[in-house]
Amino acid sequence: MPESHISTTPRWSRDDVAALLALPFPELVFRAMSVHRAHFDPTKVQVSTLLSIKTGGCPEDCGYCPQSAEYETGTKANKLMAVEAVLAEARAAKEKGAARFCMGAAWRSPKDHDLENVCAMIEGVKSLGMETCVTLGMLTMEQSLKLREAGLDYYNHNLDTSPEYYGKIITTRTYQDRLDTLANVRDAGINVCCGGIVGMGEGEDDRAGLIATLASLDVPPESVPINALVAVEGTPLAEQKRIDPIDFVRVVAAARITMPKSYVRLSAGREQMTDEAQALCFLAGANSIFYGDKLLTTPNSETSRDEALFGKLGITPEG
Repeated sequence: MPESHISTTPRWSRDDVAALLALPFPELVFRAMSVHRAHFDPTKVQVSTLLSIKTGGCPEDCGYCPQSAEYETGTKANKLMAVEAVLAEARAAKEKGAARFCMGAAWRSPKDHDLENVCAMIEGVKSLGMETCVTLGMLTMEQSLKLREAGLDYYNHNLDTSPEYYGKIITTRTYQDRLDTLANVRDAGINVCCGGIVGMGEGEDDRAGLIATLASLDVPPESVPINALVAVEGTPLAEQKRIDPIDFVRVVAAARITMPKSYVRLSAGREQMTDEAQALCFLAGANSIFYGDKLLTTPNSETSRDEALFGKLGITPEG
């Protein structure tokens, strides 16, 4: 098996995905809808909640992130939350309809003593009958196994963009570092949540490269978050123009077609989208969202707005 855990015979080449993205919009969406219906109920959407359990002070220099210690964004660095405080948030999320509880910590990689507390959080959330997901930065094989023993269902570690464009966004860890963490998580028996961010100044070829890389992992991610950049003042991407909604829908559709059995999640940037743009995303195969007014440190669509949109579209939360 290659070190990167990318298949030696890619399921989808960059050219294949570029050809999908270039299809006439009605044809692309029709293909995505057809694939979606073959594997999922198009009227069901998975609902998850994301909580920042340790905010700010991250030593990485990701150009989009307000939690980086490199940038002055007004985000204060906080310590890891207490286990019971996290479980209180999980209970509240479950009451609002969330089936999965995701926890994010702004670390380059977790220290062992912090991992003990995260494992206690995982065990507590699992006892509530919810699925668990964490994103903690880079992991060793030993750390991955420890999280699996605690009952972790999903580990989130995004590739962010194409291999070629990556160096323009992040310099403090390599693309291979990210692939290595994904390999450790997969080998430990944990489901993978991995996607990227569009609207960071990348070209269409880079979007094709991201989707092709994800789809060509030995096992495609079970969950694929597609984020639209939220430009935050103080970060290097603060002045970046918002991605065109139709271009965003094209990426969602390409993810659905190339990874037919994966959950494709509308993640960051949804608060800036119109109801019509979100509806197109659902038609194009998106079937997962985050509930709640905040995604780590950036705004998210209000729950009441989501419920109203679901009602208009005849969509109900899965489970």
